[in-house]
Amino acid sequence: MNLLPEQCRAARGLLNWTQEHLATSAGVSRSTIKDFECNRHAIHRATEVLLIKALEAGGVRLIPAEEEGPGVRLSGKPSADPADPASPCAPLSAAE
Repeated sequence: MNLLPEQCRAARGLLNWTQEHLATSAGVSRSTIKDFECNRHAIHRATEVLLIKALEAGGVRLIPAEEEGPGVRLSGKPSADPADPASPCAPLSAAE
């Protein structure tokens, strides 16, 4: 599967992930994500595999262009750990 910049941005949006979160999850630099999503340059195949694995582990399914056109959907797996303080589902502290 070829990951498109638009799919990467859409997948992050569905997961409510920042570029930094994806970079950390995939083991790549944030600038790699930024440059790819902004169409500044293509990514290496190995980097593409890392991004796909991280996004799919987060809970999205990437739909190849050959099927219904390129897309992204939630896979039904939980994408956020409520115990993670960076999670949008994290409980609010008493000060908040």
